[in-house]
Amino acid sequence: MAAYRDVRCKKSEETITAALTGNYRDEHVFALKQAVKLWDFYEDRIKECDAQIERVIAKLNQKKITPDIPLPKARHRGKQQHEPDFAVRNALYTLTGVDLTQINGFGPYTALRLIGECGDDMAKWPTQKHFVSWLCLSPGKKKSGGKILSSKMGRTKNRATTLLRIAAVNVGKTETALGAFYRRLAARIGKAKAVIATARKMAILFYSLMKHGRAYVEPGTAYLRDPIPQSCGIEPQKESETPGI
Repeated sequence: MAAYRDVRCKKSEETITAALTGNYRDEHVFALKQAVKLWDFYEDRIKECDAQIERVIAKLNQKKITPDIPLPKARHRGKQQHEPDFAVRNALYTLTGVDLTQINGFGPYTALRLIGECGDDMAKWPTQKHFVSWLCLSPGKKKSGGKILSSKMGRTKNRATTLLRIAAVNVGKTETALGAFYRRLAARIGKAKAVIATARKMAILFYSLMKHGRAYVEPGTAYLRDPIPQSCGIEPQKESETPGI
């Protein structure tokens, strides 16, 4: 075991060998063997799930036409935790025709899970407002006698909403347009509301890319200082309604 130590480890192989030498109780060794066997078992089941996901996406892509524009350069260098062991980004690019990972905060695995929850057909929601309302990321309207008593958003078990909120927290740590948007709101109204507002904005970007097939362009943090921001983070289209950052 000492021979498999990390190359960054400062201790020598002899020191680690001495540390691993001891009197181990039989019941503890037995429990450790059981834990290792369970680990291997679940690892094999996870690999089977990854292979099944790859087969399903490949089946869906049989009727799809690969986009003429090459896949843009990846924004995320490493793999996300629990990311399937196949080229998720390439498969999703063929499936959707857009690269969702260009949106800051969306890794390949996050994009895959969002499509798994929402599907690849945004026609179910006529507008982005319907989509945001389905995610429970829009203000509530508790009325009585025509007067709004509360605009507090209700609780939801929507897993897509949870993914977007986690992505909003992560993007808040980056030097990007969405990160600057999150930090500006967090300083003014608090982190909890800033997470919801940023998640809503990311949901609109996801909806726009999926429905209209437009590419996301990072406007940078400077756009917040412009009196009238022209860049919305999405390439312009012919329709008048252009959701933006």
